[in-house]
Amino acid sequence: MAKPAILTVDDDPEVLRAIERDLRQRYADRYRVLRANSGQAAMATLRELKLRNDPVALMLVDQRMPQMNGVVFLTEAMTLYPDSKRALLTAYADTDAAIKAINEAKIQHYLLKPWDPPERNLYPVLDDLLEDWQAGYQPAFTGLRVLGNRWSPKSYEVRDFLARSQVPYQWLDVETTDRDPEIRRVVELIGDDVHHLPVVLFADGTRLVEPANSALAEKVGLSIHAQTNFYDVVIIGGGPAGLAAAVYGASEGLKTVIVEREAPGGQAGLSSKIENYLGFPSGLSGGDLARRAVTQARRFGVEILAPLEAAGVRIDGPYRVVKFKDGSEISCHALLIATGVQWRKLNVPGVDRLQGAGVYYGAGTTEAMSCRDEDVYVVGGANSAGQAAMYFSKFARRVVMLVRGSSLAQTMSQYLIDQIAKTETIHVEFNSSVVEAHGDQRLETLSIFCSESGETARAPANSLFIFIGALPNTDWLEGVVERDSKGFILSGADLKRDGKRPKGWNLDRDPGLLETSVPGIFVVGDVRQGSVKRVASGVGEGSVAIQFVHQYLAKV
Repeated sequence: MAKPAILTVDDDPEVLRAIERDLRQRYADRYRVLRANSGQAAMATLRELKLRNDPVALMLVDQRMPQMNGVVFLTEAMTLYPDSKRALLTAYADTDAAIKAINEAKIQHYLLKPWDPPERNLYPVLDDLLEDWQAGYQPAFTGLRVLGNRWSPKSYEVRDFLARSQVPYQWLDVETTDRDPEIRRVVELIGDDVHHLPVVLFADGTRLVEPANSALAEKVGLSIHAQTNFYDVVIIGGGPAGLAAAVYGASEGLKTVIVEREAPGGQAGLSSKIENYLGFPSGLSGGDLARRAVTQARRFGVEILAPLEAAGVRIDGPYRVVKFKDGSEISCHALLIATGVQWRKLNVPGVDRLQGAGVYYGAGTTEAMSCRDEDVYVVGGANSAGQAAMYFSKFARRVVMLVRGSSLAQTMSQYLIDQIAKTETIHVEFNSSVVEAHGDQRLETLSIFCSESGETARAPANSLFIFIGALPNTDWLEGVVERDSKGFILSGADLKRDGKRPKGWNLDRDPGLLETSVPGIFVVGDVRQGSVKRVASGVGEGSVAIQFVHQYLAKV
C-alpha cells in the first residue's frame, strides 16, 4: 500500500525546494512528499492519485499563484479529497485572505513565510494536522477496482472472472453515484470512458476499458502463454479432477501444465458451499477449495494457463498435440481431459437475451451482495440449486426455488433438504417452471407455469439463477476420441464392443480404466461417461489417473 501523500504547491522554485526539503526531513519515513509548481499541475497530480485510490493526508499551498491562487486550488481540491488537511502559505499581507479562507473555504490553518526555524514555526502545526488526519483515516482499498453497471453482462463477466481467478477487487456500481461520492468522483475522472463500461482501474494508475478476459489475465499477472512447447502431461480443465491430477503428476516428477478456458475451480469452484467433502466438517466454498488446490499445485511446480481454450487435438506419432483458439500449440506424451460440464441452457424466451443482466447460470456468488433485500429465484432441485438457495438466503429478502418435480428427495441430499426446510426465507415451489423472462435492459419479471394447476403467473424478479443439469463441451474432440450421444467421453471397458477394442487402437492391450479410445489420452471427472458427479470422486479419479499415465509413459 502506498504511503499517504503530502502535497506542496508553490510557483516560486526556491520556496518550493525549501518547503519540500523541510517536509522530507521530517516526514519522508511516513509520507510521500510530492510537489507541484502550479495549481493546475497540482490538480493533475490529485486526479492521478484519486484514480489510483492513493490517500492524501495534507496539502500545503502558497496563496499567491497566478491563474489559480491557493484558496481557489484548495476549494477545488476538496472535491477530490474532502478529508485531507489543508493549509496555506501566506505573506504578512495575505493574512486577511487566509483568515477568510479558514472561515469560508474550510482551510484548517495558515503559515507565514518565511517559516524558519521549521522546528518552531512549521512542524508543530503540521504535526497536529497530520495527527488529526491519522485519527480519522480509514485506508482505502488499494487493489484493482471495477467500475461498471450491475445489469451489464460484460461487467458481470469481468467480475466473475476475477472472483474465480482469486483476484481481489472492489466493485464500483455506476448506478450508486447519487449516494456514493467516491464513485461519483471516479466517474468524473475517467471522462468519456464512462460510456464504455466496464472500466478496470489498477493501482499503478492504468486502466482497461471493456477488457477481454485474456487481456485482463495478462495485466493481473495470470499466465496465458506456455513456458515451453512440450510437457510430460497436459491437463485440459482446471476443476477438482484436473487440479488433483496436476498435484499428483507434478509431485511425482512429471512436467505438468493445466489449461483452463475460464478460471481454475471448474463448476465446483462456483459452489457457495460444499458440506459433504471429507475432512471439512464445517464445509467449505468451491472458491476456497479451488484456491487451496491451485496453491498446492503451484507449490509442486504446475504451470497453469488461464483463460485459454483448447480447439483441437492431433496425434503425431508418440506425441499428442493440443491446438488452442489463439492459434498456439503445445505437445505432450500424455493428455488428460478434465473439462467437466457446462450448465444446461434454459431454452425459454428472454433468457438468452438477459443472461448476465439478471439471469445467471451457476451460483453467481459475485451477485449475492447486490441481491440484498430483494427476491431471488433459483431454478433447479439438485444439490447445486440447494446450496445456492442457502447462500442467497443470507442476503436476499426471500429465495424462491422453482422445482419442476413434486419433491426434492430424489435429486437433493437429505442434509440440504433439512437445512432448506429450517430456513424461513426460502420458499420451495414444486411443479413450477419458468416459461419466459421479461425485461428491456435487465430482468424485470418472470412468467412461471404451474403444471399442477395449469396456470401461468407473472412475478416481479431482479435475479434468476439457473441449475438444471449439465452437459459436456467436447465438440473440439470430434473425430479424435469416442463419445456417447450426449458428448460424454468413453473410457476403459465402455470402449469394448462385442469383445473388440476400439477402432484404430494399436496396442496389444485393452484401454486402461480411465483411458480413451486413443492410447495416451485419458479422461477424468464429470466429462467421463458413467462418472459419479461428486467433487470427491473427481479428485479421486484425477489422482488415480496419474498412475495410468506413469504406466503409459514407461512403455512409450
